[in-house]
Amino acid sequence: MLRRIFAAISIVASVAACQSLPDQPRSTSDRETYTEPSPKEMFGSDQAIAETNPPKDLWERIRRQMTWQKIHNQQVGQARDHYLRQPNYLPVVSERASLYLHYIVEEVEKRDIPIELALLPLVESTLNPFAVSSESAAGLWQIMPATGRWLGLYSDWWYDGRRDLRASTDTALDYLESLHKEFDEDWMLALAAYNAGKGRVGRARRANEKQGLPTDYWSLKLPRETRHYVPRLLALTQIVAFPEAFDVEIPPVANAPAFEIGNTGGQIELARAASLAGIDLNMVQALNPGQLRWATSPETAPELLLPLGSAAAFHAGVAQLTDADRVRWEHYRIESGDNLIRIARKFDTEVELLRQVNDIRGSMIRAGDTLMIPQGSDWATSLAMADRSNDEPTRRGYRVRRGDSLYRIAGRFKISVHDIIAWNSLDPNAYLQPGQRLTLYVSGG
Repeated sequence: MLRRIFAAISIVASVAACQSLPDQPRSTSDRETYTEPSPKEMFGSDQAIAETNPPKDLWERIRRQMTWQKIHNQQVGQARDHYLRQPNYLPVVSERASLYLHYIVEEVEKRDIPIELALLPLVESTLNPFAVSSESAAGLWQIMPATGRWLGLYSDWWYDGRRDLRASTDTALDYLESLHKEFDEDWMLALAAYNAGKGRVGRARRANEKQGLPTDYWSLKLPRETRHYVPRLLALTQIVAFPEAFDVEIPPVANAPAFEIGNTGGQIELARAASLAGIDLNMVQALNPGQLRWATSPETAPELLLPLGSAAAFHAGVAQLTDADRVRWEHYRIESGDNLIRIARKFDTEVELLRQVNDIRGSMIRAGDTLMIPQGSDWATSLAMADRSNDEPTRRGYRVRRGDSLYRIAGRFKISVHDIIAWNSLDPNAYLQPGQRLTLYVSGG
């Protein structure tokens, strides 16, 4: 099960986040409609939404609270059909949902805001907390670096709050609520502003006002991506609400918490934490994507998310740790004639680790500067994990080979199908041709 979950996180399949859809002429048929037919009238399904027994399946819990599935127009229909053409999409997001979605649903419910907002990370990142866009948006909610700083998300060399499940969810929902209030309590406009920026949506509304035109989401002149953004969420809402009507099967996800909180008592290596908890290191990484390095951040709360049932063993193990078992630091003032090789030998560590810890590019160091020297850890494991999920995307060319598909290329380079389409302005319905040149932005070299 763990192997399948982690594979679902690291291997991108199906449509994702910001999948482009063909442009369509704007007409009155694109306007939002608020008619309220029954599910049977609209989709031929007599599925009961409101039931009294607590559901065992998280999708059913979401389904019972939905109302946006009644919003339908041509754009939503096209987005829905696009998702339905992707057979791997629902299995992939369900695997990831088993770790992340229950927490998101709980947080949305606490705020008494539309449950459909819990599905927004499916649109943004295909529920992949390690997702990084070509523009450096990161995490489940695809928050840009500048936006994260503006919203108060903490980030440093060790940790990125945009990737942290709890921090990013809390911040994203705060932001969505503030946008909802700012845009006349209209969730469609709030979502558009989340995607395109509130300044752009505000300008589009003012432009329509000057021309005497409606100022709802469907009437605004917005970027192509934003015009498809809300329909994608509404399309997913319909699919989740009426899977049988669309002849799809959504793999069940337990309607139960996926993790508990372990107190680390201070900075600790992730590999040691996994060993103390009796779990796989990949699971620690999957539940704590905000931790960018081999050890927990010294500047954030001393906590790790752990699978249910593992915290007791973890706490017992932590209680037995000595100072020598902890990540410790020594400060060394560089002397004249020093180089990284000599310093690494002196402290029985690795040159590459010194580079990583001190953010040194190349080998140039300066006498009088101070280096941080980590002590008391398993450096073989540390070095192997130092670059995990923190590489900036690198631009590279790729020539399509015979038998290639968007899914195969996405899986090979651990990127998303939607990004390949967006980077190369591809028609998602057209076949790739052998010899065709693509531009990819790939992390990890």
